[in-house]
Amino acid sequence: MNWTPLNLTVRVGCQVAYETPVPTPALFVLRPRLEGRVLVMQEKLSFGIGQPAYEFQDYHGNITYRSTLMPGRNEIRHDALVAVSSLPDTREVLGPLQTVSQLHSDLLRYTLPSRYCDSDKLMDFAWNNFGHVTHGLPRVQAICDWVHNNIEYRYGSGRPDLSASEVIGRRHGVCRDFAHAAIALCRAFNLPARYVTGHLPDIGYLDPGSPMDFHAYCEVWLGQDWLTFDPRFNVPRIGRVKVAHGADAVDGAFATIYGEAKLTYFNVWAYQVDPRQVSVGDPIDLSKRLDGTPLVRLVA
Repeated sequence: MNWTPLNLTVRVGCQVAYETPVPTPALFVLRPRLEGRVLVMQEKLSFGIGQPAYEFQDYHGNITYRSTLMPGRNEIRHDALVAVSSLPDTREVLGPLQTVSQLHSDLLRYTLPSRYCDSDKLMDFAWNNFGHVTHGLPRVQAICDWVHNNIEYRYGSGRPDLSASEVIGRRHGVCRDFAHAAIALCRAFNLPARYVTGHLPDIGYLDPGSPMDFHAYCEVWLGQDWLTFDPRFNVPRIGRVKVAHGADAVDGAFATIYGEAKLTYFNVWAYQVDPRQVSVGDPIDLSKRLDGTPLVRLVA
């Protein structure tokens, strides 16, 4: 990947609370992945009354914490200042497309059906709608265009049991459903595609007014690299901070709870700031927010 200046700063993080009557094992994936056009400048992560967590990398390389929620209220908080580039997602395909026989073995898992990306059930639909489109970037873009234009975004309509074929059938969903649908359709053409979750500030983009949340999108292997596609918004965006990637949302969950625990509080933030005025641990103060407008505001 070509070098680009990391000339913007975003504050990303979350605060969640769980209540449980008994000790409950849990996994958390909250910290940004140290890859791409990002640099973590400051960061704090705490697990409240939970037992001390230890860090490991899962099969996909996501930074994961294993802990145990203790009886009562458990507050988990992550806060970070991350330097990002002011350049939007790239659409430059470097090198020729690879056939399945040329793909590295690590990429093959992303060509196969998964729990939420049931490409095997969408083969006929995919070929009927996109079989005529040139393979590679034009076909991926056509898929994202279709998902964006034909699936209605409904905030709060997500369900944890919906697969891509069901989303395409019902024609509405949330960002994770948009990502699953695009991934499954790409995999129907043997294009490696993976699910990504993280933070997306509104840099150079008008604030839609909905509550801040984690965001899901996808990456497709084209040429010699992964390119970012986001069928929810369907335009290149600025300032993404990836937290996790994997086959589908199972690999991208910010929390996996092994037992009885109730989520009682949930707050996520992702917005551009001036690093001279904001530090991790400060109260969340949206009056210091620099994004949310079509104009990209560079800090002198």
